[in-house]
Amino acid sequence: MGVVDHFHLGSRKHHDAAQESAAASSTADERVRRESWFKHLLSRPEFAALAGTVMVFIVFALGAGNSGMFNLDGIMNWSQVAAYLGLLSVGACLLMIAGEFDLSIGSMIGFAGMMVALPTMYFHWPIELSIVFAFVGSMALGALNGYLVMRTRLPSFIVTLAFLFILRGLTLALSVMFADRTIISGVGDVAAQSWFAHAFFQGVAFHGVFKWLAHVGLVKLLDNGEPLVPGVPKVIVWWFLLAAVGAFTLAKTRFGNWIFAVGGDANAAKNVGVPVKRVKISLFVLTAFCSCLFAVLQVCDIGSAAADRGLQKEFEAIIAAVIGGSLLTGGYGSVIGASFGALIFGVVQIGITYTNIDSDWFRVFLGVMLLFAVLFNHYVRSRVAASR
Repeated sequence: MGVVDHFHLGSRKHHDAAQESAAASSTADERVRRESWFKHLLSRPEFAALAGTVMVFIVFALGAGNSGMFNLDGIMNWSQVAAYLGLLSVGACLLMIAGEFDLSIGSMIGFAGMMVALPTMYFHWPIELSIVFAFVGSMALGALNGYLVMRTRLPSFIVTLAFLFILRGLTLALSVMFADRTIISGVGDVAAQSWFAHAFFQGVAFHGVFKWLAHVGLVKLLDNGEPLVPGVPKVIVWWFLLAAVGAFTLAKTRFGNWIFAVGGDANAAKNVGVPVKRVKISLFVLTAFCSCLFAVLQVCDIGSAAADRGLQKEFEAIIAAVIGGSLLTGGYGSVIGASFGALIFGVVQIGITYTNIDSDWFRVFLGVMLLFAVLFNHYVRSRVAASR
């Protein structure tokens, strides 16, 4: 074999080796991309909540699929329960991402309901004024919560726990003092006569659309000409609006970056110019707003206010936020995930009544879901941190 043949043979071997190396490199790159995509999916805070939602839907589709749970009226039932908690979970999630808690959420619901009912029924205020009074009063109390936490540097757990008892006691005392009872009825009838209250807080939305759907045969039509499902409850509309605004704020705005920053490291955030106190106080105001919105919708829809309304709702909101991926230590979470957590809550609470399972197991399920979410979030965060 000549020198030229040796040269061509060597060149061919070198070319083949280069091609094999490039192919191996390409395969390795694809593996890296696939692994990175999977890690990115796992690192999303709402991943566990989304997976849990799919699992819950599968379970109830198999166990209660023929019972009417997934008919339109059944969907509206569990969606409405999820929406009420969803309102609270949005505020609780954002505050938890910022590294704080508000345990006065549930008591604020009862107190805000009384701020609507007492002036309307016993001082003859226009219900529009009572609603505005309730929102202003609730948000002022939320600002006070936040101010005390920032000013005293006490844990928000302690400060808001104190307000939990203060507000619950005030609700009971004021309702008995002015009305001589703890339940005030008749608010719904007044709300029905108010364009403002009826348009924004009472009844359903898109009634005309559902009436048309009933007449074309897509929704069951009653004998009186009205659809079986008259529309979408207003609380569901409010939930979607609030969740959309919260998710957009976190993902696309400077204020959303500030929320993550103060929850991750408040001192570092302050050193780079983030207004830590203003951010946290505004989020306490937001949780109070969410509680008041819950109360106003409930009072206008049910038609009464009660001193025991909102009992333990603060814990349910925290559970929804944690299931949705929020860390108890702050700096990490998702409004979308918290909304999925609230959806799981609603589906299980109503869905369990469509099965033969004792409803006492509902709280057990919530506890298991909370424990699973905490362990999963801890595992994911540990893996992500170790890979960096």
